[in-house]
Amino acid sequence: MQAAVLARPGQLVLEHRPDPPAPGPGEVLAAVRRVGICGTDHHAYGGTQNFFDYPRVLGHELAVEVLEAGPGVTRVGPGDACAVLPYLSCGLCRPCRQGRANACERISVLGVTRDGGLCERMVLPEAHLFRLPGLSLDQLVLVEALGIGWHAMARAKARPDDTVLVLGAGPIGLAVAHSTRSRAARIVLADLSPGRAAFARASGFETLPAGEGLESDVRDLLGGALPSVVFDATGSRASMEAAFGLTAACGTLVLVGHTRGPIEFANPGLHARELDVRASRNATTADWDGVLGAVANGSLDATGWINHRTTLAGIVDDLPRLAADPGAVVKAVVEIGGAHDG
Repeated sequence: MQAAVLARPGQLVLEHRPDPPAPGPGEVLAAVRRVGICGTDHHAYGGTQNFFDYPRVLGHELAVEVLEAGPGVTRVGPGDACAVLPYLSCGLCRPCRQGRANACERISVLGVTRDGGLCERMVLPEAHLFRLPGLSLDQLVLVEALGIGWHAMARAKARPDDTVLVLGAGPIGLAVAHSTRSRAARIVLADLSPGRAAFARASGFETLPAGEGLESDVRDLLGGALPSVVFDATGSRASMEAAFGLTAACGTLVLVGHTRGPIEFANPGLHARELDVRASRNATTADWDGVLGAVANGSLDATGWINHRTTLAGIVDDLPRLAADPGAVVKAVVEIGGAHDG
């Protein structure tokens, strides 16, 4: 079996690995058909991803085809196309008991803390497969990114009169904006990349250039006001720190991206404006149910984001370029074998 392995920062190689074992009780053997490449993979390649060890098979945005079902598997069978929830939780810790397994104290994440899907086949728990007949592989591979946005939207608890600013117009920022679109009065995206800003405008969103002068531009656009809800989806320390000053009094700041080390902010401004500051990590099964329903009814369609396709062998050469210029594409997808698309 071939797998793309990140041996160390800056070194992605194609390796031959043993075929996976037969699936055990509650497991399936699946052929990987699509793998989305995202900022997590870029950071891992550059050596700046949190919670990451080397060597590692990348790949947490997955669409797979079931090849073989193990004992006790009842929800899926051979030939089924599924999205894969990549967060494996313990089910026992306090967050898990509260229905927040996305923040499990002992969480394991495919492609981050354990080997992921940049390979030909893998064994997966049936409980982490999401099947909805009629969805294409391209729709399924985008569910993980959309789930991140859906969960961030839920964390913000946006109201119909809220004005929202999303910092970062990459796939996660777009996922946040699309998820929040029907729940807020106005949504503005800001990005340093002119290409990503242009894509967001073409998707029907107002945009601003990020960087120095953003607060003034936001106030000009919003009649002197600041947004009541701000999402930071950049993973940039500078952007995350600036976001505190872009949030209106009694507003909510949701940090969707994360970075290594501390972030700093001026306490008087935070305290005087009584801001709510929330982290948003991963997504829950309830978020995925919401995403799949919205994808199925056509209200959430992200397939137009895919503007770069490659292969398992091709990603070895493509990832260095993608990581060096993340704004060059909206969403890159690796296609692995098979023609199944439904």
